Amino acid sequence: MNLKLTADELLTTTRAVRKRLDLNRPVDKETLLECTDIAFQAPTGSNVQGWHFLFVEDPEKKRQLANLYGQGYDPYVSAPPREYPPGDIRAERAQFVRGSSKHLRDVFHEVPVLLVPLMQGRIEGEDCFGQASKWGSIIPAVWSFMLAARERGLGSAWTTLHLPFEKEAAEILGIDYNSWTQVGLFPIAHTIGTDFKKAPRLDTQGLVSFDTFGNN
Repeated sequence: MNLKLTADELLTTTRAVRKRLDLNRPVDKETLLECTDIAFQAPTGSNVQGWHFLFVEDPEKKRQLANLYGQGYDPYVSAPPREYPPGDIRAERAQFVRGSSKHLRDVFHEVPVLLVPLMQGRIEGEDCFGQASKWGSIIPAVWSFMLAARERGLGSAWTTLHLPFEKEAAEILGIDYNSWTQVGLFPIAHTIGTDFKKAPRLDTQGLVSFDTFGNN
């Protein structure tokens, strides 16, 4: 299924999907590979293409990864919430985002497919240039995957809370920890409905400068 969204519609309605993941409908490998083919058209530094997408469908491995995610999530969500100025749209959405994330934590192991994108090498000890180069060579591909998935009626969310336990996840999945860095843990499922809309965001005017920081 292709939704035939315009480029602007696709870019402005690809959400972090948690509550509207269909836990009961399988995701076929052909669709995952279509999205991956599109993702791997993304640019990389020096055309290195040092990426690998690991899809996890095995129920026991998903359960173990969900447990690692939970170990990272529970202390995170128990911490005092971030404070915003009165009237800030982020404060207005905070309770919804919190509830959405709690739902995902509870059902993570039930999601049909989990994706662990990998980038070749480690970033420990790299300077800003080295880290930016590596992240800049994988993030476009992952975002392209999420866009391609949205066009095909799939939803996902970029999560990172299992990464404090990256070594444990590497052992579960047979990843050479010294050779590959895990980028995140992505639930992938068909969405319940496809009518996603633009999200409320901060005013662009306060976030853009020309020539000198803060000069708009």
